[in-house]
Amino acid sequence: MKKINFLAFSLLFLLLNLNVQAQETAPKIKFAVSTHEFGDIYQGDVVAHTFTFENTGNAPLVLTNVATTCGCTAPEWPREPIIPGETAEILIKFNSTGKMGIQNKVITIFSNASNPQERISITANILPKKKTTGSN
Repeated sequence: MKKINFLAFSLLFLLLNLNVQAQETAPKIKFAVSTHEFGDIYQGDVVAHTFTFENTGNAPLVLTNVATTCGCTAPEWPREPIIPGETAEILIKFNSTGKMGIQNKVITIFSNASNPQERISITANILPKKKTTGSN
């Protein structure tokens, strides 16, 4: 019984050690800022913000997907690997057509990083569409 417990403990220790070593050689994504507030915008406005991030890990970073919670939010991201120490950008465009009030949109970044899912977000307060004055 003692032999089995010792083997189980040894195996657990080995697996934990391998996991730590894998994380030390993995890419890591770090955003300079993870949220952006557009403030007040008008219904129908299309606004955009660029999020900058760095690969602070020790291996090339590959973004496999950038998912949004709504079709009103469109991401553009780099498809090529980001080498350690390199920075890159994710552009987020938000179309406020049909929206009203405070909007909070969460964007999930999927990658091969040691932190494989990261989230960034945008918020805006959508005001009624501006009325245009026509000349008679």
